[in-house]
Amino acid sequence: MNEAQAFHPFETLATALIPHSHEGDDGSHDLAHILRVFKNAMRIQAHEGGDARVLAAAVLLHDCVAVEKNSPLRAQASALAAEKASGVLGALGWPQADIAAVAHAVLTHSFSANIDPQTLEAKILQDADRLDAIGMVGAGRCFYIGGRMASSLYDPLDPAAGNRPLDDKRYVIDHFQTKLFKLADGFKTAAGRALAAERDKRLRDFLDAFMDEI
Repeated sequence: MNEAQAFHPFETLATALIPHSHEGDDGSHDLAHILRVFKNAMRIQAHEGGDARVLAAAVLLHDCVAVEKNSPLRAQASALAAEKASGVLGALGWPQADIAAVAHAVLTHSFSANIDPQTLEAKILQDADRLDAIGMVGAGRCFYIGGRMASSLYDPLDPAAGNRPLDDKRYVIDHFQTKLFKLADGFKTAAGRALAAERDKRLRDFLDAFMDEI
């Protein structure tokens, strides 16, 4: 199986968009992440409906501009990606209405951007992307990003932050409290919320086990 075939039934679309889909060497926002988000999105779309082709294009291009987590431009990443996505789809001859639908989904998927999605496809993309931030994959990505940012795993004297402010730039496991445990409450679709509840429990069980070992 080649990369495009993994995005069945949108192999032709994937062939055109994969070369534009990601930049840099961030293993938490690579093609594997995009494929996981695609699977999440198609799973949600099967229950919720929506334009699957628009959704697939939005998934493939949602991280097409790379901005590191610690960059001052982080909050602008999804706007930059939406702009790039519009240009890519325009060059492929997509109708303006469909380009706008994809761009809106890309713009609003980001937690950092803090913009509410207005369309069903945008809500599904946001849910699908956030599913990849919780559960076991979410835990793995959290530690991976912490390594890229040269963070410590935890504060050895106060790992649970009982007597200090949470600081997820210094300590990886603080990110569970500052962000990851908050995500499940913000899902926009019923199917997404059900999946999020399962993964949120896994993430909390993971942290409990981690804390037990330290």
